[in-house]
Amino acid sequence: MKRYFFECCYDGTNYHGWQFQPNAISVQEVIEKSILKFFNETKISIVGCGRTDAGVHANQFFFHLDSHSDIDLKSFTYKLNTILPRDVSVNNGWSVNPDFHARFSALKRTYLYIISTQKNPFDDKFSYLIKENLDVDLMNKCADELLKHEDFTSFSKVNTDVNNNLCEIFECFWTKNEKQLVFQISANRFLRNMVRAIVGTMLDVGKGRLSLNDFKSVIKDQNRSSAGSSAPAKGLFLNKVKYPNWP
Repeated sequence: MKRYFFECCYDGTNYHGWQFQPNAISVQEVIEKSILKFFNETKISIVGCGRTDAGVHANQFFFHLDSHSDIDLKSFTYKLNTILPRDVSVNNGWSVNPDFHARFSALKRTYLYIISTQKNPFDDKFSYLIKENLDVDLMNKCADELLKHEDFTSFSKVNTDVNNNLCEIFECFWTKNEKQLVFQISANRFLRNMVRAIVGTMLDVGKGRLSLNDFKSVIKDQNRSSAGSSAPAKGLFLNKVKYPNWP
């Protein structure tokens, strides 16, 4: 059995997230069905580097698969892209050690959340439009506060299948240009809905609905109902995944 490791990217608009869903189309399902056409096997299972929610995009995502077949990776990725839908692309492939795992070997994941500050039909699909003035300096103070904590229960969906809600955040900050605000956050792991809940709560601070002290209390409450509404999925991108001894 050989393990192969692939880099892909996708527009998540038309998908119910990465993870296979019994009653909805997912990115994983689309890729698995396309790969299966190249093998004399009844089922191919791929393992992703994580899960993205419905409507969330990925600039960089990794998955692995195990197969008895020898794969010519350059030819395989080229042919695979000819049958994948336009909104999913598999960009690169490598042969790796059997213990190299797309999910568990990852050291760091980086997400971007993009907000447009003026209407643009070409940005609408991949950003959240907010015309109100936002206090970005105060939102960055909220970002600094996140670095002081490990338990992010307040920003997680309830009744998930994880053992704990502890995450190590390495960096998080807002940047601003003429047309957009971009929130960048990197951590060793993320909880379901975590980034969107953080962004939604920070936006409440930026709009003056919550104070910085209110934001601190939200974190300490460890209660999802204390936080703000989740920001829309369309503005969120999994932007980069870091592995040991990997570019």
